[in-house]
Amino acid sequence: MSLTIYNVLSRDKEVFKPIHKELVTMYVCGPTVYDNSHLGHAKTYVSFDVVVRWLRYSGYKVRYVQNITDVGHLLDDGEDRILKGARRERVEPMEIVERYMRSYFEDMDALGVTRPDISPRASAHIPEQIEMIQELLAKGFAYEVNGSVYYSVERFQEYGKLSGRRIEEMEAGKRVAVRDEKRHPMDFALWIKAPENHVLQWPSPWGRGYPGWHIECSAMSTKYLGANFDIHGGGVDNIFPHNECEIAQSEAANGVPFANYWMLTGTLLVNGVKMSKSLGNFVTIKEALRQYKPEALRLFILSGLYRSPADYSAAALDAATKGAERINIAAQRVRDALHLTALNGPGNAADDATSGRLVDLIDQYRMRFTSAMNDDFNAPLALSALFDMSKDINAAIDDGTASQIVLEHAAAVYSELGGDVLGIVRAGKAAADAGSAERERRLIQMLIDMRLEARKAKDYARADAIRNQLAEIGILLEDGPKGTTYRLRD
Repeated sequence: MSLTIYNVLSRDKEVFKPIHKELVTMYVCGPTVYDNSHLGHAKTYVSFDVVVRWLRYSGYKVRYVQNITDVGHLLDDGEDRILKGARRERVEPMEIVERYMRSYFEDMDALGVTRPDISPRASAHIPEQIEMIQELLAKGFAYEVNGSVYYSVERFQEYGKLSGRRIEEMEAGKRVAVRDEKRHPMDFALWIKAPENHVLQWPSPWGRGYPGWHIECSAMSTKYLGANFDIHGGGVDNIFPHNECEIAQSEAANGVPFANYWMLTGTLLVNGVKMSKSLGNFVTIKEALRQYKPEALRLFILSGLYRSPADYSAAALDAATKGAERINIAAQRVRDALHLTALNGPGNAADDATSGRLVDLIDQYRMRFTSAMNDDFNAPLALSALFDMSKDINAAIDDGTASQIVLEHAAAVYSELGGDVLGIVRAGKAAADAGSAERERRLIQMLIDMRLEARKAKDYARADAIRNQLAEIGILLEDGPKGTTYRLRD
């Protein structure tokens, strides 16, 4: 089954056809690093982490670029967010950037999010932004006024094609106060003249200033992925004006389509309202990780389709915790059963027909998972395949029909799909190699024989001590009519 992606630009699912046969080029708008990241950020970046993981699992090489915004992202009142953070903590702006950029990557690492291949910073790409602005001026898509440069939205006939908005219907100054010097209320800043006391400023052909927010993504994506690339991702709340402005300035400057597929994640809601710092209704990732395991947070995020909104609540996180444990316990039971098989030999766990039926069943779950992920990265459906498989594999282990080949198939599904793709299955305890398994089996048998000798000598205290010490390390002895056997604790 071919991979299909819901393209926000066309408002339809499309078969994914990368520009290059084996390489996928992907850009995702990264964080503005002026404070700790919250669970709304986690929803976006975990979602795209799974997109990248699935593409790589499917055989593609992926060049994943995610920017770091450290200048130019203005609040509604026109103040730079970095400067606001610096004033709040009474430090230099770049101290804020370094502090919260490290904090962001710490959070992503803790959540198991694969790091981007390139994480360019806006402040390190001022020349590229200036060069693109000069190109827009030369082509008549921009104009300079009193040391600032603005993009003329009326010059780009397709402005609004991503968000579906029309220029005449847009509300002027919705995000940032309208400047009187602009020719049209919806024109946006490419370069902003800096006041004398403004800390973040650079020399330019138009005087000292700093770049607008939108130009950084266009300049950096073009530098590292080319003028036309495969996938552009981000949060749906940035569709206007940020993503819309990216398209306008990039296509005007480069003369080719910007990104072929636009993927936008739905918002994270708290009581029906978007989680955000400005509203104060947010939970930081660090706070969440003090309460919940990373795999529980990932499962909560992946329990809904990436492009749909999700409702945060303690009940939802508790349910995700239980769900993650169900899958991880089943995965560990499979590993333990395989380990016992290595110790004791395959035995007669099941006949060939039963094993064949179970192997086919596990392969069907793999196909269900694959079909779901190829249908616009439908993680909720993919998860349902893992939950259903866990129910069946637990039953097979309980009734003794899980043969070695069945266990190996199940272990591969948990490791590859639950671990490598979704990132919710912990690595767990590794099974011993054949030599180690044989040594372990003989040591355990030696202790069982010693216990039997102690019981024959009526030294029950010593026999119980051997049993208890083995139990402490997860080896449970079971006395039966055919002698003493053992199993690993679930």
